[in-house]
Amino acid sequence: QVQLVEYGGGLVQAGGSLRLSCVASGRTFSTYAMGWFRQAPGKEREFVGAISWSGIRYYTDSVKGRFTISRDNAKSTVYLQMNSLKPEDTAVYYCAARYRDYALLQYAYSYWGQGTQVTVSS
Repeated sequence: QVQLVEYGGGLVQAGGSLRLSCVASGRTFSTYAMGWFRQAPGKEREFVGAISWSGIRYYTDSVKGRFTISRDNAKSTVYLQMNSLKPEDTAVYYCAARYRDYALLQYAYSYWGQGTQVTVSS
């Protein structure tokens, strides 16, 4: 069983930056792929990016070049560094975990955090 807790959400002006953290419980964090998803009001939850257990990263097109995912296995933590934020990035951001390789579809992830709100003002 893996429990995930996100930190770092908040209110930021357009063009600003935020770093989200997701801390995982358990001893096997290094074997898990970690994904970031987001859900804007009135919209479906969508894939943002992910990092595999081996460090391979993948991002959705809308955040490429602006967002960076990294992981610190010693701290059982995955990060989402968000730069050049836009109002359309406003959403609740969730981290999720699945064994080994990343996936783009949310149903492929077994464990989810509670989410953290990111609001980007124009």
